[in-house]
Amino acid sequence: MPLLPFANLQLAGNQHAEISQAKLAVLIDADNTQPAIIEGLLDEVAKYGIASVKRIYGDWTSTKLRSWKERLLEYAIQPIQQFSYTTGKNATDSAMIIDAMDLLYSEKLDGFCIVSSDSDFTRLAARVRESGRIVYGFGEKKTPRAFVSVCDKFIYTEILRGIQDENSEETGEDESRHASKNRREFKVDRKLLKLLRDAVDDIAEESGWAYLGGVGQKINNRSADFDPRNYGFKKLGDMIRAIPQFETEERPQANGIGRQVYIRWKNKGLR
Repeated sequence: MPLLPFANLQLAGNQHAEISQAKLAVLIDADNTQPAIIEGLLDEVAKYGIASVKRIYGDWTSTKLRSWKERLLEYAIQPIQQFSYTTGKNATDSAMIIDAMDLLYSEKLDGFCIVSSDSDFTRLAARVRESGRIVYGFGEKKTPRAFVSVCDKFIYTEILRGIQDENSEETGEDESRHASKNRREFKVDRKLLKLLRDAVDDIAEESGWAYLGGVGQKINNRSADFDPRNYGFKKLGDMIRAIPQFETEERPQANGIGRQVYIRWKNKGLR
């Protein structure tokens, strides 16, 4: 089961440690990825586990990848050289796919992070999932739907740009103003609303209340590329609170430590 940071999953201590320490291979297609995302990318990968393997593929004799070179040493990413044998043909994809299959059989990895906006990796992602490993995809919003859908979780790299500024410390006033802005600008469409409601209905109690963490998991099962950050919210709970058709309630956990968020559909007139 993929770890979903926006779902606020409440797991037993040992289970959480096991998931958060998952060994991951991060494979980057340099021809289809911008170096500006690298810090945000590795921060995102760290939410799911440890990047035991970090490799980036491309023709490093080409001036097109010059901006990548200075980042490789800083982030300890191993460059894999692949010459372009024919003009107009991308030999990088084949090298990356072959390497991924070698890693799949030779290393004890829990999952793969495939970083590319290229649909050529669709079958690779499917094969890795068939082997029981988790696949996290990273690519731009132009990524073909087939590649997005075959991943357990897909993160659009646009939200990873400038992530260092977003992670800088904010005052309570700044956070409140940011949340207020999101509420005013957020427009929920029927497709998104149906996705959220169906996820709530899947696990709701008789009273209609559903645990937010479970809702997040159900949403991911239905839509690999769902992420509240795509809509301007840092967490799923913040997004739900901005939608008037839902109400929220906080309940103390069974062990008395902390509180859990539950949500319920309250608008009976719109499905």
